[in-house]
Amino acid sequence: MRPPLFVYGTLTFEPLFAALVGAAPDPREATLRDHQVERQADSDIPMLTLQEGAFASGLVRSGLTAAQWQRLDAYELPFGYDLRPVTVTYRDGTRGMVLAYFPGVGVMSSGVAWDRADWQARSAAMSVLVAQELALHDPALEGASLVRQWPMLRMRASAQVRAGQSQRPATVRHGAVSGEVTMVASRPLDGAFFKLAGTTLTHRRFDGTLSDPFPREVLIAADAALVLPYDPVRDRVLLVEQVRPGPARRGDPNPWSLEPVAGIIDAGETPEHAARREAQEEAHLDLTDLRLMFATYASPGSTTDYFHCFLGFADLPDNHPQHGGLAEENEDLRLHLLPFEDALALVDTGEATAGPLVAMLLWLYRYRANVRAALPSQGGTPRQG
Repeated sequence: MRPPLFVYGTLTFEPLFAALVGAAPDPREATLRDHQVERQADSDIPMLTLQEGAFASGLVRSGLTAAQWQRLDAYELPFGYDLRPVTVTYRDGTRGMVLAYFPGVGVMSSGVAWDRADWQARSAAMSVLVAQELALHDPALEGASLVRQWPMLRMRASAQVRAGQSQRPATVRHGAVSGEVTMVASRPLDGAFFKLAGTTLTHRRFDGTLSDPFPREVLIAADAALVLPYDPVRDRVLLVEQVRPGPARRGDPNPWSLEPVAGIIDAGETPEHAARREAQEEAHLDLTDLRLMFATYASPGSTTDYFHCFLGFADLPDNHPQHGGLAEENEDLRLHLLPFEDALALVDTGEATAGPLVAMLLWLYRYRANVRAALPSQGGTPRQG
């Protein structure tokens, strides 16, 4: 049986620890002398470092089961941490030998003390959701697979936090209250990029009764930022062309799709920042301004996909590059500069088959006159509606 575990930093946050390992005996407060809890160099993840005269505060967890140790190891070891024995001092002055996760040689410190309040404000909710998703995997997601999927885990959790903070009107639709809808996992998650979740759904019906439980599958994706680049002076837009697995799997004889610039919003990133980043990565564009068109679920009956759609003001000269994208993301993109009326005609001919592009072109059709009337040359700035 392993000795007790000394946890510090994020693992002292009870909701996160419980999400990772489940119920555990109450911990004991302790300190580790000549050590300090610092932030990693490129994240807000905590790490133990040697610091003479300092004291690292933490909690000692005793009585962990083999299964709980396995979950903790799966959470820590793939990211360059390893267990080492140390001696801690408890509040009553007694000392004891425990184990602690220490960073390996490849984990670099920022040299700045880890700030619990800052982490809790920015990342705690997302971290708990990541741990909850990990618990839904069977077999456990660990090792190289966990490291590879870690960014998407955080992106999905970040989208869930963002959803919980949203405030949308309910002037026509039902005004939901807590507890009216419940979803229970019916099988482990499946997928190496997005996740397919088998669930059982129950909800309050419009007549006030409770529905019978019924099964549904939901594709758990992430929030995305979409940008329709528009040059209001030249009255032209930029469209992105690429092959898409959805049409290919459906059997469409032409799986190449015309779309706006688009990309998943990174964990901790704002939709606006993601929109500007994707415009640069996919289309070599430094946007001069950005306006939110609308935000919408792509297909609310089957996926969590949520699109933040922007009009991106840009200079689109004739000699703009014709190709874009990042090779490391397997992007092979062709860029098209089109007069707005020609782009809008693609909706009529049926060549524009991506729903977001159709909606964004129609939005611009509705507001285009106002956008162009507000050009700086006429004493204004581009504005919505």
